Amino acid sequence: MDALETIFTRRSIRQFTDQPISDDAINQILKAAMSAPSAIGKQPWHFIVIKDKDLLSKIPVAHPHAQASASANLVIIPCADPKLGHKNFWPLDLAAASQNILLAVRALGLGAVWCGVYPDEERMAAIRTLLKIPQDIMPLCVIPIGHTEVEQLAKNCFMPDRIHHETW
Repeated sequence: MDALETIFTRRSIRQFTDQPISDDAINQILKAAMSAPSAIGKQPWHFIVIKDKDLLSKIPVAHPHAQASASANLVIIPCADPKLGHKNFWPLDLAAASQNILLAVRALGLGAVWCGVYPDEERMAAIRTLLKIPQDIMPLCVIPIGHTEVEQLAKNCFMPDRIHHETW
């Protein structure tokens, strides 16, 4: 699948099969995440990789909109250490890494959904507690990943009225 097809057909997927995800695929996804741009190349990220079914079933308790975690075979939680980043650009850095995760997942024929954590203080606290994340580390989102039978079709999201040339 080429890059544009990957982008145009990526959809939020919340239904997964029981088929496990290979360690090779997980490593490819994480390499893609760490290939994202970051402010002056600081790469302030850490990634929590969860495959334990018991722990996956507890994520929806901490994050009410991450129900797909319970049926996923993998969840990746991108986190930032703001001390490693440049100024306060870590949300941008982690957003780019998260988008790379979603695109890598699609390119590998898998499905995923982005479930926001930051900046919701309640969700951040619940995820920190569940996963024993230090207080100074910032969880950005929860990304349930898995094999899916849901067909990911291209959708036209292009809005020419939102484009401004030269000035607003």
